[in-house]
Parts: sequence; C-alpha cells; structure tokens
Amino acid sequence: MARPTTIDLAPPAEKAFLVAIDTGDDPGWNAQDSLTELASLAETAGALVVGAEWQNRRHVDPNWYVGKGKAEELVAAKAETGFDLLVADDELSPGQQKALEGLLSVKVIDRSRLILDIFAQHARTHEGRLQVELAQLEYQLPRLTRLWTHLSRTGGGIGTRGPGESQLETDRRLIRERIKKMKERVEQVRQQRATAARGRDRRLYPTVAIVGYTNAGKSTLLNTLVGSEVALAEDRLFATLDPTSRQVKLGDGQTAIVTDTVGFIHKLPHQLVDAFRATLEEVTRADVLIEVVDASDAHFAEHRTTVQTVLDELDAGTKPRLVAFNKADLLVAGGAAVHAPIVAGSVMVSALTGFGLDALRDEVAALLASLWEEIDVAVPYSAGELLARVRERGTVEVEYGEHDVQVRGRIAPALAGELAAVALRWAESLHESPPEDA
Repeated sequence: MARPTTIDLAPPAEKAFLVAIDTGDDPGWNAQDSLTELASLAETAGALVVGAEWQNRRHVDPNWYVGKGKAEELVAAKAETGFDLLVADDELSPGQQKALEGLLSVKVIDRSRLILDIFAQHARTHEGRLQVELAQLEYQLPRLTRLWTHLSRTGGGIGTRGPGESQLETDRRLIRERIKKMKERVEQVRQQRATAARGRDRRLYPTVAIVGYTNAGKSTLLNTLVGSEVALAEDRLFATLDPTSRQVKLGDGQTAIVTDTVGFIHKLPHQLVDAFRATLEEVTRADVLIEVVDASDAHFAEHRTTVQTVLDELDAGTKPRLVAFNKADLLVAGGAAVHAPIVAGSVMVSALTGFGLDALRDEVAALLASLWEEIDVAVPYSAGELLARVRERGTVEVEYGEHDVQVRGRIAPALAGELAAVALRWAESLHESPPEDA
C-alpha cells in the first residue's frame, strides 16, 4: 500500500540580502560585526541569508542609504542570488526605502523593522502583544502607504471618509486613533505593575532586576537561581520578551524578588524602548541590578556599552550593580580555564552548569546589605508585627524596656522608613500623654 503523500504548506523562507554602511563612528563595532549580528536577526525571523555587502562612507546617502553605484550593484546581486528581501542595517527613511524598492522590485526593510518582526513572533502574553503592536504602529505611521485600512471596523468605503479626505489621510487618522488606544492599554499595564510592586514593598522583599545584551543567558541564570524552569531560555535572540519574577534565596539568609527582563541589542529601535517602558519599569524600580555579560563573546565590551546606553535612557544607569560574566563553561582552551575578564563588582559564573552561583548569591546579598540604613529607635510593644519583620529582614539588636522596645542595627531602607514613622508617632504620643509611672 502506497504511503500517503504529505504536503508542506509552510511558505518558503524569504531570501534575504543584507547591506550596511560603515561610517567609522562606532569604534570596536564595524560594519562586518554589525552584519554578523544582523544575519542572526534575519535567521531568527525565519529568513535565509543569501548574501551581504557593506560600504565605507563618511555619511549615509540621503537618497539611497548606500551610494548610487553600490545601489546599482545590488541589482546584479539580486540576479545572482535571487534575493526577495533587502535588509538595511540602519533605520531607513521612507524616501530611502521607496527608492530601493523601486530600483530592486523587492521588499525592503531595515534593522528596526526586523527587530519589531521578531518581537511580534515571540510575544506570548497579552501584555507583550500590546507593547509590540504599539511599537509597530509608531514605526509604521511615518512610512504609511495605504496599508492600514484594515484597522477600520467598517473596512473603508462610502461613509467612512470625511469631506475631501484622501484614503491616505484616512489611514493616518485610523492608525493615530489605534496608537492612542494602545497607549491607554499599555498605561493600564503600567498601573497594574505599579500595584504589584507596592504589594512587594509591603512584604519588604528587596528587588533585583537581571539586565543584559540579548542571548547573554539572563533567563538561564534566573532558572538556575530558582532551581526550576520558570523563564523561557533558548539559544536565540530575544527569546524572552515578557518579564518573569520569582523569589530567590540569597546569601546570609536573605530572600529577594528577582526579575528577568527583555534583552538589549545594538541599535535597539527607540519605539521598542518607549513601548516596553511599562515592562522596563521593573528595572527602574529594582534595588540593584545584575548585569549578565556573555564573557565568551569577543564584543562583550561593546555589548556592555549598548546596555549602559539603554539603562541611561531608562534613568537606571547609576543603580547599584553586580556584573555576572556568564558562560564560564565556554572559556576553555585545551581543557584549561582561560583567565576571564574581571572588574570590580563582578563574578564569573556559568548559568548553565551552576558554577559561581553561590558566590553570586553572596555578592548580591552583600550589595543589598550595603544599602541598608543604621537605625536606633524606640517603638511600642504594639508594633510586634513590624518588629518581627525587622528581625527577619535586618541585622538588629532588640532591647525590651518597661514601656517600649529599643531597636538598633541595620535594615533595608523601606523598612527603616516604616520603623522611623512608628517611632515618631510613639515619641509624639509620649510627649502628649506620658506613661503614668514615668
């Protein structure tokens, strides 16, 4: 009996050709390096990379992105490779995109559009999809060419346009209205996150955010710290978009809420930073940061610069930070360990094998403890629940007096503030009505 014939209905992979400009403005990160990363992005998006070209120029050509001569060479490259997708390494203006599409008769996108497409593929939660759609809409608005009439519930046509309003103007109005609605929904997400953060503050757990370049091993690190698969960890760019928070046991008996965040990348589209600000507020709210660095990557220094740029944009660039040089298991040569890069405030780890994780826990605990405040206050016996939390979350000495309890030591700032407020109210009550046997 003949076997039934199976039909592959999956569309064929798009053949992508990559192009970049090297202006020399980014020391340590040339066009070839950027094209290598761009190829990984294109493959992550599902394309088949069939070729790449770069050009040394002082400035990007305002009309063609590359020079006119190089643009004409792309016609010959198309005939040779058969590419049906051109990907530029920098953000293209609408005019540059239109000129290249007219010359090559293929779809032309830029690095920003490619990253947005990857985000759209990987967004799994309602929150993630909201933020990705907002970023896509804001990216598309200035490039609108009658692509967005599907956003209208009536589908366009008679009765849907104003007097003398062109179809393109209608589309722009529709997308602006959609952006407004999406921003309102993202704001709701931000408020929900703020509410959850206040709940964590009431429990007085310190918070730690894991940040770093995409594919540096952030999710694997969180999984290893927790001891279970709580965050998606895959060897691909932007595997994780939606933040995951879990309780983690640290050194010195401390417990912290540790959050895995979206990875950063060279030339990260500003639309994504803006759209994901609700999610990235986990970074700004954190007490300390763990910056995960792929120590096996030759460009880890450039990656750290990119991470710092995004953190500065989020006003989190000066937060207390521990650097975790990850993938120590890859730093081997002939079976012997290679000397790893070491800087102050860093730990060498392997999130995959667990190497160095105990040292990481101890260092994070020490970093959090360094933020603790000295306290020396008196509180009433009625503050027993607060005293229990103080003894659990701080290093204190407690002396029981006849009317109150004296507390001395070091505790977390939030707890110190709560304790100081109780002590102030107690002191005021004593001043107004001192104890009878005082």
